[in-house]
Amino acid sequence: MEITDIRIRQVTADGKLKAYVTVTFDDCFVVHNVKVIEGKNGAFIAMPSRKTKTGEYKDVAHPINSSFRGLLQERILQEYQKAGQNPVAEGESDLDGDEQE
Repeated sequence: MEITDIRIRQVTADGKLKAYVTVTFDDCFVVHNVKVIEGKNGAFIAMPSRKTKTGEYKDVAHPINSSFRGLLQERILQEYQKAGQNPVAEGESDLDGDEQE
């Protein structure tokens, strides 16, 4: 499986959340709302999640092995750093109007 596109939407509000990311795999499968978070030891990614009835958060999509998670994080953080020079404001479309929810 190859990562064929990464879209970064930077968050302008103060806080640990720095960006939302959309990742496309093999030009045919998309995962929305991967988050870039600034932690004590640098930036990392958090997979999209939902809050359960018990108040716990569960990932709705995630890598099943650490090697792919490392690759995914590396690629996303590279794109995030590039986007810092040419940011897309939160709420602004970065998918040329073809994003659907």
